[in-house]
Amino acid sequence: MFNFFKSKKKQSEQPDQPQESALNPEVFADKAADTEVMPDTQSETEHIAQAEQQTDSSIESSAETTEDTKPLSFVSKIRLGLSRTRQNLGKQLSGLFSGGGKIDEELYEELETILLTADTGVEAATQLLEDLRKQVKSKGLSDASQLKSALKESLIDLLKPLERSLDTTTNKPFVIMITGVNGVGKTTSIGKLAKYFQSHGKSVLLAAGDTFRAAAREQLIAWGERNNVTVIAPDSGPDKKNDPAAVIFDAVNAAQARGIDIVLADTAGRLTTQLHLMEEIKKVKRVIAKAMPDAPHEVLLVLDANTGQNAVTQVRAFDEALEVTGLILTKLDGTAKGGVVAAICGQYPENPPALRFIGVGEGVDDLRPFNAEEFVDAMFD
Repeated sequence: MFNFFKSKKKQSEQPDQPQESALNPEVFADKAADTEVMPDTQSETEHIAQAEQQTDSSIESSAETTEDTKPLSFVSKIRLGLSRTRQNLGKQLSGLFSGGGKIDEELYEELETILLTADTGVEAATQLLEDLRKQVKSKGLSDASQLKSALKESLIDLLKPLERSLDTTTNKPFVIMITGVNGVGKTTSIGKLAKYFQSHGKSVLLAAGDTFRAAAREQLIAWGERNNVTVIAPDSGPDKKNDPAAVIFDAVNAAQARGIDIVLADTAGRLTTQLHLMEEIKKVKRVIAKAMPDAPHEVLLVLDANTGQNAVTQVRAFDEALEVTGLILTKLDGTAKGGVVAAICGQYPENPPALRFIGVGEGVDDLRPFNAEEFVDAMFD
C-alpha cells in the first residue's frame, strides 16, 4: 500500500534491518549537494548593509545582486529578512520619535495608527500603549525620543511568552503533526525541520500524509533524498485512493520499529471554513493516537506572515480543532507587516501557543527557533 523511500547510502549503513511487508522499498541514488562558498571579500556588516540596500531598492525596481557573497549569521538573516517590516514600522517610529517633543495623547494616537498598520492588531496595540503609559509614569519619561527604547522593551515583554523551545526528548519517537491552510509552506517547512533536527543529532522519518495535493508526495520524497532520511509515502497513480491517516499510522509504527527519534507528519492543506476537511484532520489526529497512545506530541500550525490578521483567525480555528501546541511563521522576508506576531500574543494574553520556528528565507537553514529580542531588534532601525 505504501512505499518506503531511502537513499542508497543510508541502506548500506544498515544492511540487516528488517523490512515490513506493508512497505515496498525503492532505492534512490544519493545526490550530493555541494555548496560553493565564495571568498571572504567583505565584512559581514558591509554585506548586510549592501544586501539591505538591494532589498530596499527591489521594492521600487528590480536591482542586480552582487556576485560576491558570504554566509550570514541567522541574526543577520533575521535583520535582512525583516527589512521590509523595518521600512514600514521602524522608519515610521523613527520619524515619530526622533524629533523629540512632548509625550501627549496626540503622540499616542499616532503611535497606535502605526502599530495597527503593521498588523499588530487592536488587542496587542492596546496592550503596548498601556505598558508604554506605565513606563512613562514609572520612569518619569518626558520626551518623545525616550519612547523608542521603551517601546522595544514593551514589545519584547509582549513576545517573550512565545519564545519556548521544543523538547523532543520526552518521547521516542517524538511525533510532530504539521498542519495549516493551502500554500503556507508546510512541506517545505518539514524539509527544513528535518535538516534542523538532524543537525542536533536526531534521526528523522517523514510521513507523506498530504494525499490530496498532486505534487506533495514527490516534493516530500525530494526533501527526503536531500536530507538522506526515510519517507513513508502512499502508492502513486491516478487510480490510487490513499487515506492520510493510514499513511501516518504506518509511519509511526515504522519509526517505533527502527528506533527513530522524530516523526514529521505532513497533512493536506485545508481552509478553516471547509468543515468536512476540518473533521478529517481531527480523524488523522485520533488515528495517530492509536499508533502511539499519547501522540502526536506536538501539533505545529504553519502560518504565512503575508496573510496578516487572517493568520490570527487560522490559529483560532486550528487550535479549536486540534489543540495547537506550536507555530511556525514562514515568509517573514516577504512581508512588510511582521507585527502579526504581536497580534497572536494579543489574542492569547494568558497562554499563547509557542512560536517554535520562524522562516526568513529560501535556504534550508533559514528556519530557526524564535527569539523575541533578536526579532524585535530586527524590526527597528
